[in-house]
Order: sequence, then C-alpha cells, then structure tokens
Amino acid sequence: MDIAAYMADVGQQAREAASAVARSTTAVRNQALLATAEALDTARGDLAAANARDLESGRSNGLDDAMLDRLELTPARIDAMIEGLRQVASLPDPIGEITDMTYRPSGIQVGRMRVPLGVIGIIYESRPNVTVEAASLCLKSGNATILRGGSEAIHSNQAIAECLARGLSEAGLPGNAVQVIKTTDRAAVGELITMPRFVDVIVPRGGKGLIERISRDARVPVIKHLDGICHVYIDSHADPEKALAVAVNSKTQRYGTCNTMETLLVDQEIAGDILPLLANAFREKEVELRGCSRTLEILPDVAAASEEDWSTEYLAPILAVKVVHGLDGAIGHINCYSSQHTDSIVTENYTRARRFLTEVDSSSVMVNASTRFADGFEYGLGAEIGISTDKIHARGPVGLEGLTSQKYVVFGDGHIRT
Repeated sequence: MDIAAYMADVGQQAREAASAVARSTTAVRNQALLATAEALDTARGDLAAANARDLESGRSNGLDDAMLDRLELTPARIDAMIEGLRQVASLPDPIGEITDMTYRPSGIQVGRMRVPLGVIGIIYESRPNVTVEAASLCLKSGNATILRGGSEAIHSNQAIAECLARGLSEAGLPGNAVQVIKTTDRAAVGELITMPRFVDVIVPRGGKGLIERISRDARVPVIKHLDGICHVYIDSHADPEKALAVAVNSKTQRYGTCNTMETLLVDQEIAGDILPLLANAFREKEVELRGCSRTLEILPDVAAASEEDWSTEYLAPILAVKVVHGLDGAIGHINCYSSQHTDSIVTENYTRARRFLTEVDSSSVMVNASTRFADGFEYGLGAEIGISTDKIHARGPVGLEGLTSQKYVVFGDGHIRT
C-alpha cells in the first residue's frame, strides 16, 4: 500500500464529509448515533468474532494480561458502547449556539456562534471501545473524524467501523464522516499528523511515549496532556476526616488513571498527627509510601523519596509524601512539579482555599474533593475525548464544547462604516 496516497485520500474524503456533517441538523446526527447503537446490538456476534481474532493474535505476540483486558470486548463493554451512544445522543447540541450578542454604538449587533472544528484525527491504543466514544463525540459536535486505533485491535475496530458506517448511512450522512484507518503501518500516523490541509486537530490518547511523539512531530494543533502528576495538599486548617477520605480516595479508587494522586503534601503544623493515620490507611490498601526527610522522621519505616519521585506518574500503588511549610510551600511545590492536570486542597479556611484556586496553575483545581473527579462525566459533560493541559482552546476534560470553536457573527440592517 502507498501509505501517503492512502492517507491523502482519507483526508480528502474527511474534509468533504465535514461540510455535510457541519450543516446537518441535530436530529440527523442523533439519528446516526442511535442507528449505530442498533447496528452494534445486531452485530454482537461479528464483534465478538473479530475481537477473538485480536485476542488470539495478542496472546501470540506476548501481550500482557493488562493489555489483553483492555483489548477484550466483553458483552458488558458492548452494552456500555451502546449506552454511551444513546447518552451522547441525549446531550444538548452546542453547534449553532449564539452567545454574547451586544449592540455596538454603530447599531450593529455582534455575537459569537459555536461551530465545529472540522476534521479531528484521533490516535489511540488498545481499547476498541474508544472507537465508538471518539466517533460519537466528534459526530455529535458536527465534526468528521479519522480514527487510528492500535494495531492490536485492528479487527475489532474494523468491525465497529462497519456499524458506524451503517448508522451514518441510515441517517443520510456520508460514510466518510467517520473513517477508521485500515492499515497497521505506523507510517499512517506520521501522515495523519502532518496533513494540515485535511486535518484541523489531532487528539492522542495513549501512553506518554505516543503523546510525546505526536506533540513533537505534528504539524496540526494537538489537544493533549503528557502526565497526570496530581497532588492533594492537606492544610493545617483541614478537617482530619475529610483529609483522610479525600487523600485515600484520590490515590486508591483507581491506580492507573491520569487523575490519580501521585504526591501527597501535608502542612508541617499537622504532619505529626495526621501522617500516622494516613500511613495506616495506605498500608491497608498496600500502597508503598516514599517520603521526604521530615516524613521519615514521623514514619521511619517509609522509603526515602528521591528527587525523581516528585515528578513521577506512577500509575501504581506508590505514593510520594512531602511535608511542606504551609500554603506557600504547597503552591510552590505544585507549580514546580505538577503536570498542570489536577490538584486539590483540603482545608476549612476559605481564604486559603481561594488562594489555592487562584495560584495553582492546573487545568482542574479542587477544594475538599478527590482528584478522581477530574472527568468529563463527573463534570456534567456527558463524556470526554480526553484531558487537555494546554492553555489555548480546550483545557481540562474535553467534551462536546471542547471539540468546537467560535466565530464572530454580525447582524446589521444596511449598516455601513463611516
């Protein structure tokens, strides 16, 4: 296969389809989503057979149990894909909304209209259910999309692509509005991220290595985050019960997610009292603690933390712990080592909470809440395409609105500028 020619053809078709999707009505896009849900339900046998091929190939190629688990399309996961499509169909449509309309002294009215981005390229690994999640959000927000899943899920993704094509066809939308790349050749990724003529935005979903490569080589704007080095700071004015609950949940509710706490900061004024309680709670969860010198004085059985620990995303039952000199120490540490993903303070002091919200430069900043809430569904977005730690365009969980832009609209009645 001539990869460059193939990808150029895919891009051209996506660009043409994007116009049709952008001018389609909410009802038509919702119809496509619901029809895709029905197609998935009908094709359960085909999906299972395709997924079995991927699983067999994965075992032959030495994929570990965790990767095989992410790859598997169980009946429950197919149910979840179907329900996800129905939920996205029920979400409010952001496209066409006009806001901030004002009269100018000249008599014209000026406002802003929400519009699709155009063509969104999404690169992801392992989980074939991401194919449905990504396609549904892009379609609902009026965009065409090009999806490049992991090579280990090629058969599953193509089976899902057939269901998406049936859903689009039933709604009268072009099948090329959602295209799943048919080759496993990695050169396709290189082409996708360097086609600004056809692709408006790239969204990488996967490991740090993948995202670093995309960010380095792309000639198309990228919505991404590299690390989830999230902090919880327990202030001297914290309620101990709240502090214990928030810290333990932030770390142990799930270990392998980008919004899991990786560093716990504790005010020196209360460290002697609360750290033993926290250590007991984490010991019960079999979490390995790595502490600063002051932490080791209070908890002598804890391993010593290295400088590298403060900037490590473990994605595992390991937690770095540091005793800091008050709020200034906590904010200084976070702004030095944070990946600008999610950081939380536990305090009953309103003034300190406000300072933390103002001065911590992250995409989600919380007061008395677990970092695990940094999620599109929990934020009321319905679903998310990923998390962005960028400062331009989308920041934080990226839902439907994050897959759109705005343009100025002007209403006049024969007005001319003098």
